[in-house]
Amino acid sequence: MFSGELVDASDAELAEAVAAADVFALLPALAHLTGDLSLLRDDLRLPPEMLLNVELAVTEEQLAAAREAAVRALIRYRDAGAPKAPSPTPEVLHQLIEFLVGPSTDEWFPVLREELALEGADHRAPTWHREEIAPDRRVRVAIIGAGMSGLLAAHRLGQVGCDVVILEKDSDVGGTWWENTYPGCRVDVPNTFYSYSFFQSDEWPQFFSTQPALLAYFRRFADEHRLRRLVRFDTEVLEARLDDDEQRWRVTTRGSDGQEATEEYDLVVSAVGQLNRPKLPDVPGIGSFEGPAFHTGQWDHSVDLAGKRVAVIGTGASAAQVIPEIAPIVGALRVFQRTPPWLAPTPNYHDDLPEALRWLMTHLPDYAHWDRLWTFWRMHEGLLPAAAVDPEWPDQERSMSMLNEFVRQMLTAHIEAEFTDPELAATMTPPYPPLAKRVVRDNGSWARALQRDNVTVDTTGIAAITPRGVRTVDGVEHEVDVIIYGTGFTASEFLTPMRVVGTGGVDLHERWAGDARAYLGLTIPEFPNLFLLYGPNTNIVINGSIIYFSECEVHYLTEAVRLLLETGKRSMDCRSEVHDAYNERIDAANRQMVWGAAEVNSWYRNKKGRVAQNWPFSLLDYWRQTREVDPDDYVLR
Repeated sequence: MFSGELVDASDAELAEAVAAADVFALLPALAHLTGDLSLLRDDLRLPPEMLLNVELAVTEEQLAAAREAAVRALIRYRDAGAPKAPSPTPEVLHQLIEFLVGPSTDEWFPVLREELALEGADHRAPTWHREEIAPDRRVRVAIIGAGMSGLLAAHRLGQVGCDVVILEKDSDVGGTWWENTYPGCRVDVPNTFYSYSFFQSDEWPQFFSTQPALLAYFRRFADEHRLRRLVRFDTEVLEARLDDDEQRWRVTTRGSDGQEATEEYDLVVSAVGQLNRPKLPDVPGIGSFEGPAFHTGQWDHSVDLAGKRVAVIGTGASAAQVIPEIAPIVGALRVFQRTPPWLAPTPNYHDDLPEALRWLMTHLPDYAHWDRLWTFWRMHEGLLPAAAVDPEWPDQERSMSMLNEFVRQMLTAHIEAEFTDPELAATMTPPYPPLAKRVVRDNGSWARALQRDNVTVDTTGIAAITPRGVRTVDGVEHEVDVIIYGTGFTASEFLTPMRVVGTGGVDLHERWAGDARAYLGLTIPEFPNLFLLYGPNTNIVINGSIIYFSECEVHYLTEAVRLLLETGKRSMDCRSEVHDAYNERIDAANRQMVWGAAEVNSWYRNKKGRVAQNWPFSLLDYWRQTREVDPDDYVLR
C-alpha cells in the first residue's frame, strides 16, 4: 500500500492516512491546498491551554468529526488532480495559523510564518549582500566547528558574501551527531522540529530518530549547500588572538600532520557547542582500571560487551539511552546512580513513523510543514510555566509551585506504574523538584532494563576506580570487565581547551574565571568580532529545539556584519554596562526558575553554582532580542 501518487490512492487508503496523521495539523494543510477555509471550524479548534494534553482535550466525537472532514477534503483534492495551491495571502495565512495556535497569532505571526516555511520558503534568509553595501571590502570569517550551528553560520554568511572557512577538529560534519555513536543514541526533540526551518524533511524514519538519521540530515544539508568545500577537517584550533592595531583575529590551528599554522580573520565564530567535551567523575583512580573503559561520547566499538560484567556510571540522558540497549546482551550490568532522573512519558519514543503517515508527509504538499509548526507551537512554552518558582509554595524540596507539584505527581505516577518493585521504584523516584535537572524521555524501556535479573542499581556511592573495577564507599570492590562512563559533558567550560586572547592581551578563560557570560549568549566585552553560538545561557531544556536558537543567533550574526559594512567600521565591541545589565536580568530570572532555586547537582550550573546554561524566558523573547543589532550596545572601531 501507499506506493503510488496521491491521485492513485483509494478512498480507503486516504482514510488510513488521515487516521495516522495528526488531524489538527492536517486540517489547515488541506484548507491551504484546497482553498476551503470552511475546514477551519470553530468546533474543531482546540483550547490553547490544553495543547500539551491534546488527548485529554479532544472528545471522541470531535476527533471523529475532524477526521471525517479531513477525509472528505482529501478525496476532493485527489479527484481534482491534486492541483498546486496558490500561495496564501497574508490574511489567509493568518487564518490558517490562527486555527492551529489560537488567538496568540498576532504577536507570534512573524515567527510562525518563518517556522512554517510554506513551499520551502526561506523567510530567514538575509535580504542584503555585501556587494550592495561595500563591494570593495572583503570579510573573512573563521567558524570553529562544523556541527549544526557551524554549518548554519557558514551557509548564512556565504549568502551575504563573506569569505568563510570552517575549522573542524573531526573528520566529518555533524558535530555531536558525528561524535556520539553509542548504542541507543537518538534525539529527544521530535524530528520534525529538530531541523532547520528552511531545510525541513519529510523523510524522518522515526518520531525521535537515531544518531545515523540525524547525521545523514546534516551531511545532506552540507552537501546540498556546498559547504564541505569550506571545511578544513582534522584541524584543531589552539588559539585565537586579537591584533589590537588591526582589529583582526589571528587563529592558530594544528592539522592532522601535527603542523601548526596561523591565519588572520575579520571575525571569529565559535560553534563548538556545550556538549562536546566528555566529563569523567571526580573520583580517585580514574585511568587505573585494567580493562576497557570509555565515555559514552567516545564509544569504543571494538569492545564486545556480550556476556561481560559491565559497570555503567551515571543515569543521565546518555546512560538512559545506552542501558536499555546493552542490558539484554551483557552478562551482568551494575548501574551506579548518584541522582535519579525524572522520566517524561513518551510512548512513541522508539517508534517508526507509520507507513501511512510517511506516505502522507511525502505526497501531500506542505503537510509536513504544518505538522512541524504544530509541534513547534505545542512545545514553544512546553513545561516552562511549571518551572517557575512560587515563593509562597510550601515544601520546596519536592516541588516549587502548584504546577510543578502537578508535574511531580504525573511523573511519579509514571515511575510507579513502570517499576513493579516498590523498593526499586522508590530508588528511581527523584527527591528533588521536577525540571530542576534534565528530564529523560521514556517509553518504559528504562524500567524494563533496570528490572532485568542481570541488572543491579547501586546507589551506595563510589569511593574509587580500581584496576579490577569499582570500589564503593562501603568498602566493597565490584569487579567488572568493562567500565562505561555516562557522566555527561563539561557543559559550562565554554570554548575549552582553546585559548582566546582579546583586547590588551586579556585571556578569556582568566576573565571568565569559571563563570562564562556573554551578551545574548553571543558577544563579550574586550573580545570584538568574536561571536559565540550556543554560548552561555542559550540552552533551552523544556520548551523547544536548540536549532531555533541557533537560527536566531546566526541572524544576529549576519546583522552584525551588515552593521560593520554600513558604518565602514572594522570591529564591534560589546559595552561592559550592556553586557552586565543583561546578565543581571538573566541571573535574576534563572533564580526564579526551578533549576536555579532547587538544591540539586545539575550540568545547568557551573562550578560556582550559577546557572550558566539555561535561557529562562520564552522563545519569542529571544527572537525579538536578536532581530536587530543596536549600535549603541557596541563600541565601533
